[in-house]
Amino acid sequence: MSSAVHTDPGLRNIRVMVVGAGTMGGQIAMTAALAGFPTILQDISAEGLTAAEHDLARWAKGRVGKQKLREEDASAALGRIEYAGDLSAAARADVVIEAATERLEIKRDIFAELGRICPPHTILVTNSSTLGSSKIAGESGRPDKVCNMHFFNPALVMKCVEVVRNDATSQQTVEAVMALARAFGKEPVLINREVPGFIANRLMGAVQREALALAEAGVASREDIDSTARTALGHPLGPFELMDMVGLDVIHFIAECTYAETGDTADKPNAAVAALVEQGRLGRKTGAGFYEYARAAAG
Repeated sequence: MSSAVHTDPGLRNIRVMVVGAGTMGGQIAMTAALAGFPTILQDISAEGLTAAEHDLARWAKGRVGKQKLREEDASAALGRIEYAGDLSAAARADVVIEAATERLEIKRDIFAELGRICPPHTILVTNSSTLGSSKIAGESGRPDKVCNMHFFNPALVMKCVEVVRNDATSQQTVEAVMALARAFGKEPVLINREVPGFIANRLMGAVQREALALAEAGVASREDIDSTARTALGHPLGPFELMDMVGLDVIHFIAECTYAETGDTADKPNAAVAALVEQGRLGRKTGAGFYEYARAAAG
């Protein structure tokens, strides 16, 4: 085991703030802290912050127990995270990563407030997987310092980060965000033009649409389609298994956003997925989706 602390001298003294203490926000904050960055995790919910602090401590303890993280590194990382209930803490941040709920009006409000609070040099990024930063950049008053920095779930494990520039994003901002992602131990990819779904969701969506069509046509069962993806294509999860892991509500939301943007009938949300969402069968987090899961796996 070795220390994960970054060694990029250009990023020395950078303070990171993450807005939103849900699963994704908490894991992004821990990723930054493990890389050696003083980190603020902010949420308007005190209960959410307490839950995030507990979850991160439990995750770190588990990694130490499996000898995948040194105890001193885990302790140091947890000690770098400050918990804040108000956005005013952004006045001390050099980079703010927004990981709030996927609602455009909420993100616009957050970016408008961040634009007023943050120092002029502060870069503002959104973790959104569906909403291009051009839709919120203007609210910040600094569109040249805004882009997408899309982490994948689980953020502490997945290496890919999609950095998506909008028409106003400066080259300096792009380079800084790419460097930050690398300092986090990630492998960033640069998307030079906003397209619905970026890269990963477009590729994943194409596979999922075909899997759904094959199952609905009675060509093969979900189980056999998933097995084929794993054993023939080398995918760690089959498409139905992956949709259940991501959350069918998220899958449906991505499809709705993409279809609204493109108007292409190929992007239209799938009726079977919509029906499961309506039933509250959202996948692993609710204990049932395309498949049934033990209740211990839910949440």
